[in-house]
Amino acid sequence: MTGSSAPAALGPIAGLAALALLVLAIRYAGHTHPATVDVWIQPVLEDVRPPWGYAAEALDFLGEPAGAVLSIATVVTACLLLRWPRTAVLVVVGSGLSVAATKLLKSLVGRTINGDNLSFPSGHTAFLTALALVVALLATGRLGLGRTAGTLLVLATTLVAGAAMGWAQVVTRAHYPTDTVGGLCTALVVVPATAWLIDRTADGVPGRAG
Repeated sequence: MTGSSAPAALGPIAGLAALALLVLAIRYAGHTHPATVDVWIQPVLEDVRPPWGYAAEALDFLGEPAGAVLSIATVVTACLLLRWPRTAVLVVVGSGLSVAATKLLKSLVGRTINGDNLSFPSGHTAFLTALALVVALLATGRLGLGRTAGTLLVLATTLVAGAAMGWAQVVTRAHYPTDTVGGLCTALVVVPATAWLIDRTADGVPGRAG
């Protein structure tokens, strides 16, 4: 997918993310209130003033339908210009499946915020994390980084993006902090699996290997 071995190194990370997601989902299933850790973190993250409040709203927009379409279109265009069609497919499928997974999990977990709004895991956080992960994979391949350096770049970029959107979701009171951790973990599980499936499918088509 990227021309490097970084995706293979993401396997253990995806496994840990899946375990963390499962633990959080079981722990907060059916909850209608913040967890103890949320009560500790929320006052710190919510105490923001302009221009930081505007920054949170801007980040939140990236996870809305219009913002998501614009973001995906921008990254897909860049991938096609660089002649990386598989990565372009991963942008669309990976981010789409990440958001779809959060919607499914929300209905299964049943955690709510602000009334009856399902909250775990955060779809906004999953989306931006997934998009950042794919961009980092693309950068890793373009720079020709090895497995260790490539994995570190991908992981750092993903965590920064997930933390940024998670902060925005808490600031706008759309999610509990633990919801955003769940969203980040969802993307870390879905995107590497999607990348692997796309590579297997593409390599299986005659004349498309490599």
